[in-house]
Amino acid sequence: MTLRLLVTGAALAAATSAMAAPRGLTVEDLATMERVGSPVLSPDATRVVYTVRSTNLEKNRGNTQLWMIDLRAARPVPQQLTSHDASATDPEWSASGDAIYFTSSRSGSPQVWRLPANGGEAVKVTDLPLGVDSFRVSPKGDRLAVTLAVFRDCADLACSKQRADAQEKNKATGKVYDALFARHWDTWADGRRNVLYTVPLDAAGKAAGAPVSLSGTLDGDVTSKPFGDRGEYAFSPDGQRVVFAVRVAGKSEAWSTNFDLYEVPAAGGAAPRNLTADNPAWDTKPQFSPDGKTLAYLAMKRPGFEADRFHLVLQDVASGRKRVVAESWDRSIADYRWRADGKAILANADDVGQHRLFTIDTGSGKVSALTGKGYVADFDTRRDTVVLAHASLSGGAQLYKRALGTAGEQTGVQLTNLNAARLADVRMGEYEQFSFTGANGDTVYGHVMKPWNAQPGQKYPVAFLVHGGPQGSFGNSWSYRWNPQVYAGAGYATVFIDFHGSTGYGQAFTDSISNDWGGKPLEDLKKGLAAAAQKFPWLDTANACALGASYGGYMMNWIEGNWSDGFKCIVNHDGVFDQRGMAYSTEELWFTEWENGGTYYDNPEGYEKFNPVHHVGKWKTPMLVIQGDLDFRIPTAQALGTFSALQRRGIKSKLLVFPDENHWVLKPANSIMWHHTVIGWLDEHLKK
Repeated sequence: MTLRLLVTGAALAAATSAMAAPRGLTVEDLATMERVGSPVLSPDATRVVYTVRSTNLEKNRGNTQLWMIDLRAARPVPQQLTSHDASATDPEWSASGDAIYFTSSRSGSPQVWRLPANGGEAVKVTDLPLGVDSFRVSPKGDRLAVTLAVFRDCADLACSKQRADAQEKNKATGKVYDALFARHWDTWADGRRNVLYTVPLDAAGKAAGAPVSLSGTLDGDVTSKPFGDRGEYAFSPDGQRVVFAVRVAGKSEAWSTNFDLYEVPAAGGAAPRNLTADNPAWDTKPQFSPDGKTLAYLAMKRPGFEADRFHLVLQDVASGRKRVVAESWDRSIADYRWRADGKAILANADDVGQHRLFTIDTGSGKVSALTGKGYVADFDTRRDTVVLAHASLSGGAQLYKRALGTAGEQTGVQLTNLNAARLADVRMGEYEQFSFTGANGDTVYGHVMKPWNAQPGQKYPVAFLVHGGPQGSFGNSWSYRWNPQVYAGAGYATVFIDFHGSTGYGQAFTDSISNDWGGKPLEDLKKGLAAAAQKFPWLDTANACALGASYGGYMMNWIEGNWSDGFKCIVNHDGVFDQRGMAYSTEELWFTEWENGGTYYDNPEGYEKFNPVHHVGKWKTPMLVIQGDLDFRIPTAQALGTFSALQRRGIKSKLLVFPDENHWVLKPANSIMWHHTVIGWLDEHLKK
């Protein structure tokens, strides 16, 4: 398609949409929006490759493909690189910039493919018996690191493949376990571990030898389950070494957060060497400096606490000496990249209701913000260029480019404009951040959002959204699960508070929710809603429903018994009902043990102090209960307990169960059903 056709088509779409009457964002809009991600700059910073996910409602699944933008063009135009029924993900440039590696299952199982950057057909790089979970290309282009799920007692990959196939064909379905994890997130353990391998590449960039195991001597997963990715391992700039993060399992895996970094020759042949044995907490995301002399990584300090602050640590490769950079900067880093000159690191982190991109001087530790309001998720930097994916409460992520030397907090020049035509007639709800005095006299922040069609002088019913985590933030970002704009599109005002325990306000504020789930957070929610009502007279807080998932779902159960006159209805998704049952049935035990001050048998009072089950006698508010039956984090029995209590007390209630969803509702048709059911529940109680 020519540039002329692209411009003409966009103009026609805009003209057609301009004639349509304005409307609010719908559930279907949200489910079918294209989503941009994974920007990766070429070595010379002249091009950026990225992913775009589209949704096929008929097939009830998403499809992700690769796109590229030439940044040298006067008017950069996105160019689609791949088009296939199978997705293409995880792009990575070759060292010379002549090709793009990616993962796809177009040949039947996930394998690594290579696409010439200047045009041509993709060629399969690996043809392994097992699917590739993640990969990295050596900076020298001579080797590929891949992670595979294997049976560690098998001598080769063919053995793992044969055993996995035999398990599937076995008519007996019983599983025997002698250690935790028996199940994790949404999957029962089948005996396989994720193991890191390297594979030699020939001059054409194709696999040319048998995989060599790097982490197989360690009893742990590389990458980690359930959300680990290739950010957990890295090549040295000379391609000779690999550093990876792993939690050695043993019998304590389910209550340990002790990830360590190990170094091993990229060609194998030596046992991995532990670089962080001195830290019993979480070490992860290794990255070598451009000159290879320094290893950076993220580290927590407190064992067993998954929401501790991630500090930036620099280790001198030659001497092994370590130092924490920007110790006084009280933010927890989510991800980072070295600047090309090695003198600074770019990092993103939650920050007072935003998720901003910062630069950290590796010498002085000085931290400067590069972006202002909004949410920077993915980003990459090469030479003096940064490309970032930036979103906000007003729209999904778009790609932006900016020069590192540019002064001020800004996103830069916009490169993509996904969904412009399909949402041209959509009017988003206006939003504003506010603050108030919360528990302990601390300043607490929140956001409000108007309905899309709000009129001066009118009051609107309220959807009061409570975030999960509990160490998270419900700020200036875009979500495809809990999105205030969907409620604004349905005619509701929304209020959402970053209560005590939220991230981005300093580690002490984050810490303050542990052992106090029903204390300061509930006080903040009460005071926050009252403060919002006083500041924004268009909020009809007497006509409100509360909604939350995970910890937010716990809070819905807690509100039922401890703020029973606050709302006309409640929506509880995957919420904790009985803390004792949760303690003995959830999978990641370190979470419940940290949050409640130890194991249940050692400290039952810590669990029972804020246990919703003790307040069922005061319940009276209608509640919609939602549960994913594959949610092993907060098992289905919690939702059934909630629903049984509501039914037994004669309280109006509904139970919505998704047999094929986990802690999140991800399938497009299920997501649409979820949203319509939730908004229908609000309509029933707030729009009578």
